[in-house]
Amino acid sequence: MQASLENAVAPVTQPSPPLFRNLSGSMDAIEDSRKAVPRLGMRHLQAVLLFIGLAANTILQLNVGVAVVAMTNTTTAGDGDGSEGENERDIPQYNWTEVQKSYILSSFYWGSALAQFPAGYLCKRFGSKAVLFWGTLGSSLLSALTPHGVYAAGWQAFCAIRLLQGLCQVTWPCIHQHLANWCPEAERTRLGAFAYTGFDCGNVLAMYAAGMIASSPLGWPGISYSAATLGLVWCVLWLFLGASRVTEARCIGEVEKCYILGDLQRSERKEPRSKKMQIPWRGIFTSAPVYALLCARCADTWGLSTMQQELPAYLSGVLRLDMQSNALFSALPFLLMWGMCYVYLLIADVLLQKKWLGLTALRKTYTSIALWAPASIMLALGFVGEGHQNLVLLLITLSVGVSSAATIGTELNTIDLSPNYAGILAGIITSFTNLVALLTPLVVGVLVTDSRERGQWQVVFCLVAGVLFAGNVIFLIWGTAVTQPWNEAPELRGELEPEEKPFQLPAQEVADNGIGLRINCKNP
Repeated sequence: MQASLENAVAPVTQPSPPLFRNLSGSMDAIEDSRKAVPRLGMRHLQAVLLFIGLAANTILQLNVGVAVVAMTNTTTAGDGDGSEGENERDIPQYNWTEVQKSYILSSFYWGSALAQFPAGYLCKRFGSKAVLFWGTLGSSLLSALTPHGVYAAGWQAFCAIRLLQGLCQVTWPCIHQHLANWCPEAERTRLGAFAYTGFDCGNVLAMYAAGMIASSPLGWPGISYSAATLGLVWCVLWLFLGASRVTEARCIGEVEKCYILGDLQRSERKEPRSKKMQIPWRGIFTSAPVYALLCARCADTWGLSTMQQELPAYLSGVLRLDMQSNALFSALPFLLMWGMCYVYLLIADVLLQKKWLGLTALRKTYTSIALWAPASIMLALGFVGEGHQNLVLLLITLSVGVSSAATIGTELNTIDLSPNYAGILAGIITSFTNLVALLTPLVVGVLVTDSRERGQWQVVFCLVAGVLFAGNVIFLIWGTAVTQPWNEAPELRGELEPEEKPFQLPAQEVADNGIGLRINCKNP
């Protein structure tokens, strides 16, 4: 080796200093250590757990639509205060009015709107694992109690239970904060988009599975029991396998741990518990990118909420489709939405790896697809008549399918703006989007007095298209994926802990046969 080095630097008469002599070998060792990071590790397991948890919480949230239909006996008359009869399986049926049904369907969002902002703060204070665990556990137990509450007190008890379930809905802020703590920047889009597809999976399962259970011997109570079981099983998995931060993971390789911490540059200083957590409220509420993101998320929610809640009435009133056809074609768009998420993810991964688009350009491109494409389709829907049912169904399916680009466009943007306060940002934004989901049916109820009148629906669809268009214009002007200066408060800036310094392999042995790794696995 010494001879080869001397031949390589023959013109130099003085030996090279040790630093320069070993520089090449050190760089090779660092490059090899990066390659030693496992392709599948604890960060991927956390994404899988988030996927399942989001699917379970989505089912707990959305299966009420099918349950109310199964619980309602439309062939009997009554005052709507209790049981009006039983079917052949001795399961009570109810004659609730349309107003009472609307109270049941909307009560969840009142609780959810109130819970989002506190949930973001609690995630930052106590960690996403604890908050998401207790929220899902509470929602699951309430789901199991739903049939007994309805038996005892009718629709009023159902509303109260749904309101409490909404207060337990802390999924979105927790997922944002958890991804911010676990996802390196190079993998943020990939892992984040995969976790968010749990929402689409939950949509499909809530429609198909709930309908099948309602028609089985379990009847409508089985919808609540099955959703509760799924939520409780996930809670057990999350309790043993989940971890709020990399440093709290029970079993993680030392290489992967240092890779994540070095990339995130997380400021986890060992401060006294008594010290009050400083949150940059002024920076958040004076940030133009935050307001741009809020506008884009509210616009997307307005369009998606209209598709979810009002299109069945449009299909029945204008196109005269029966309920069985509505059930099939209501689930199909979300199935396409689920599949399109992975298509968008693969394309985004290539664009980022090839450096054809920067992260900000990628966010704005996908947001434009998610908002402007459905806006164009909404305009077209208003002018398609009863004789073009196939065209309408195709447009509906496409509008929901392409809107899944919002997962990569805006839903992950809170992590870009502030990895340290992603949960708080998500809580603030989700509070407003829940209010938008509440307002949508109220506005449509004012504009549409006769569901068979196509002209009134044209106004609804044009309004949605305008909201989608405006939301994207604002995001294109002021939106960004650059981390904001207030992400790290001035008093928290300082020297990082040794475990938080830029990535280097702490336990490696460079030898002729490669790199030896020591795995650090804590006892439970």
